[in-house]
Amino acid sequence: MHAKLDLNLLVALDALLEECSVTRAAARLRITEPAMSRTLGRIRRVLGDPVLVRAGHTMQPTPHAVAIAAEVHALVQRAYTVLAPTAELDLGSLERTFTIVANDAVVTSVGDHLVSRVGSQAHGVTLRFLAELAGDSSRLREGTTDLEIGVIRAAAPEIRTEQLAEDHHVLLMRDDNPLAEGELTAKRLAGARHIVTSRRGRMNGPIDNALSDLGLSRRVVATAPTFAATMLLLMGSDSFVSLVPRLHHRRTAQALGLTLRDIPLDLPPVHVTQAWHPRDDADAAHVWLRRQVRESVRAMLK
Repeated sequence: MHAKLDLNLLVALDALLEECSVTRAAARLRITEPAMSRTLGRIRRVLGDPVLVRAGHTMQPTPHAVAIAAEVHALVQRAYTVLAPTAELDLGSLERTFTIVANDAVVTSVGDHLVSRVGSQAHGVTLRFLAELAGDSSRLREGTTDLEIGVIRAAAPEIRTEQLAEDHHVLLMRDDNPLAEGELTAKRLAGARHIVTSRRGRMNGPIDNALSDLGLSRRVVATAPTFAATMLLLMGSDSFVSLVPRLHHRRTAQALGLTLRDIPLDLPPVHVTQAWHPRDDADAAHVWLRRQVRESVRAMLK
């Protein structure tokens, strides 16, 4: 292995073997003929072969030069491909599967719009939605996930994030639930039978702190790992209620005949964010995908 091998010699060797002329190779690479002659001398020393030999008024490649000519040309072409500026994104020919981590509330609220929007522009793109993992996830860092969408409370320092929307919690229940009518006070809210959505099975949240400040507490009767499971549980009784993000459930609640009501408590806002790894920061296809997510969330807000 040549510790100080100059890979620019490959470009010169490729030109010399194609032109079989120091003069034409020099003109092709836009250098002087003496400079090309010196480069040929270096190539001969590196290869231990004359490469080109005089045959009358022309130069002919040696058998070794003929044997390596195709490989040299292929290496040079691959180098040009690797070092060339990124080509403009061609959505018509883009063939790619993007893996997106999101909870079911995000998928059901924005997923159909996102899939339709992506499909109308790039027929060869597939969106692969995965559920959130309980606990910290390193899938963005490992490269097994392209994008995460949702409430991202803690991310590795290098992870890029973009806030897409600010949401707030509302109370979800059946239309015939007693809390669907009349003034919704903190006392009535605390007295309801609550279902909590938590993939980790947690039963406490900001609402419990707010109620505690008023000397109240609520009764949690069940936890569910997904919002879809929570909504199905709500449909089973007129006494169940659940705190959910409004934007994610407005459309679904209407479809299922459920009611959303604002709550009489001041709770922290819910920030909907997309996150990705820096390796994808400048990738044209990934930039395009993030724009589609951004536009789909905006459409959901209307």
